[in-house]
Amino acid sequence: MAIIKPFRGIRPPKQFVEEVESRPYDVLDSEEARAEAGDNEKSLYHIIKPEINFEPGTSEYDPRVYEEAARQFQKFQDKGWLVQDEKEQYYIYAQTSCLPANNYQEKTQYGLVIGAYSGDYQKGVIKKHELTRADKEEDRMKHVRVNNANIEPVFFAYPDNEVLMALISRYASTQPEYDFVAPIDGFRHQLWVVSDDKDIATITAEFAKMPSLYIADGHHRSAAAALVGTEKAKQNPNHRGDEEYNYFMAVAFPASQLTILDYNRVVKDLNGMTADQFLKALEKDFTVECKGADEYRAQQLHEFSLYLEGKWYSLKAKPGTYDENDPIGVLDVSISSKLILDQLLGIKDLRRDKRIDFVGGLRGLGELKRRVDSGEMKMALALYPVTMKQIMDIADTGNIMPPKATWFEPKLRSGLVIHKLN
Repeated sequence: MAIIKPFRGIRPPKQFVEEVESRPYDVLDSEEARAEAGDNEKSLYHIIKPEINFEPGTSEYDPRVYEEAARQFQKFQDKGWLVQDEKEQYYIYAQTSCLPANNYQEKTQYGLVIGAYSGDYQKGVIKKHELTRADKEEDRMKHVRVNNANIEPVFFAYPDNEVLMALISRYASTQPEYDFVAPIDGFRHQLWVVSDDKDIATITAEFAKMPSLYIADGHHRSAAAALVGTEKAKQNPNHRGDEEYNYFMAVAFPASQLTILDYNRVVKDLNGMTADQFLKALEKDFTVECKGADEYRAQQLHEFSLYLEGKWYSLKAKPGTYDENDPIGVLDVSISSKLILDQLLGIKDLRRDKRIDFVGGLRGLGELKRRVDSGEMKMALALYPVTMKQIMDIADTGNIMPPKATWFEPKLRSGLVIHKLN
């Protein structure tokens, strides 16, 4: 049973939302954030990337940077750029995008902004599919502690629910509180406020029927929020369990609406082989077919798209090269890592090997071609996207996805709603 609650969101007045909102902290570096913020003092980057308020080169982990985040958060509230709602409520957040996975057809996904229960994360009701790193957890914990707030949401998926979809559809037919097209991603973002007590009760009750929620993106934020909640509980001698710090902010989408793009690989060399030798070696485990100079995208699971020396190839894994009953081994990211990157190219650690890099599917196959044609990389490998069902199956069995396996798009915009822990 998933426990959620409404909360008094802190958010920009309508006239400020496009100046405040931003991309998530972890999709751009400090200098990109500095450039995007420019001379806009209302940009959320002053809170989530506060190193931009110091001299270039200042570490994002400098103690002064965390202090600056808290100072900026208070400043935004003092100046009325962020205002707390009077009532505990839910919010509906819609993203409309055109993506290659949908053949660039316009598609809208509708999420509910909720207070997720930290205890559900600890108990495994909120399920993860990625490993987290202690240093990144600590960074996010410091940010939550110093602001006493979840400034940015976690990205959840939930099993499809007809009652919630009907409720969301009813709101989606009305005028949204926010409605804008983001300048960087070019996607439309809308927000509705759910303040009706009956609708609030319905949302809470429907989530209570769900056996699990799934982290799509934001594993470090989830871990950090849950750990800060546990800390605060230990520090409070009168802890009851219903305090605001027991909850953290998430945007939960129906699983069927989410789009996962391919997460592709580019490699610097062929481990001493010529192109012909490499293609011949691939034939042991794959059916290899040359597709010519035009971009070729894999059409199904267990098919890969290879770009090498100006030509595209289809690689189809042969029967018997993977185990359909192994939830990890059956993944294309596992098949390619084992049979191509490890066995043929000698790349055994995807996180640390400097011979390999990764390209999100939003950049398209053209980016893979560009990096190979430039001479920076020798070959590119495009994967068929992981499915949401595969992610949920892996999370349900307590397994962890291999690294660099999922790329969710569009990303959540930050700054539309903030959750205070008191």
